[in-house]
Amino acid sequence: MCAAKNTDPRIQVVAYNEDTYILRENPCVNWEAPFTYLLFGNHGALLIDSGATPEGSYYPLRVTVDEILSRWCGIRRKKSVPLTVVLTSGEDIAQNQGIGQFADRGETRLTPLELGARMEFHGLSSSWKQGLGRIDLGGRVVEVIPTPGTHKDGLSFYDAYTCLLFTGDLLYAGRVQIANDRDYVASLERLQQWKQSHAVKWVMGGHIEMMFIPGRGYPRFSTNRPFEHVLELEAGTIDEAAEHARGVVGKPAVVFRKDFILLNRVSPDEKVYQDAPNLPLVPVPYWVSLQ
Repeated sequence: MCAAKNTDPRIQVVAYNEDTYILRENPCVNWEAPFTYLLFGNHGALLIDSGATPEGSYYPLRVTVDEILSRWCGIRRKKSVPLTVVLTSGEDIAQNQGIGQFADRGETRLTPLELGARMEFHGLSSSWKQGLGRIDLGGRVVEVIPTPGTHKDGLSFYDAYTCLLFTGDLLYAGRVQIANDRDYVASLERLQQWKQSHAVKWVMGGHIEMMFIPGRGYPRFSTNRPFEHVLELEAGTIDEAAEHARGVVGKPAVVFRKDFILLNRVSPDEKVYQDAPNLPLVPVPYWVSLQ
């Protein structure tokens, strides 16, 4: 799709319920088309991630968020509500570029980008990988779970109100680029333990790169995705990802699964051969699972 001729909204907005909104950057603005999540409690609002484009003229994140906030306050008969902006990764430019749009906004707390300052922002100590943070929005508490592996500063956010787990780049319907395989396995195992004691309805990632055809992804940089996989992943996908991630620790590997692709010590631009009609294969020495 030609970006110059695209007439879709720059940001697609879906109301999951009256207090939870899913926002997505138009792929013609940025091919990664990242998702952003806006949650409301009785006394505060939380924006998880901020997209891949800093310029409000191309990607009007603040304007869009302010419009939703204004409408929500009008329905709730509130004058205003404070906003907190957090990130699943401070080093991921597909998730952090829009945060500057909120720099001069009143009643707004912005997470720092630097790892140590971000963890301090969430009340996490020097042993932050084993820690747990909390964001109280008033009658709605969002848990902050350290989950490094695709990024050294990765965080996931769990919302008990909706039972949604927001995982950013850690697990989503796309090519999961593992940066540190041992951290990645440890993070998935932590989420496995988490869902044993907390209901997880859906895993909500930061992107969609898969087609509805099992195991098939769109080419990188594609802006036209007419037959996309759904955004939400079942909680059991955590177990599936953990099982296959354990099998590739210490080795270059590409693992094709129905809902995601794991890449460990392999560039996302590595040449991949396609096996007609549906299942992709990669050349040796990379280990591949297609079952």
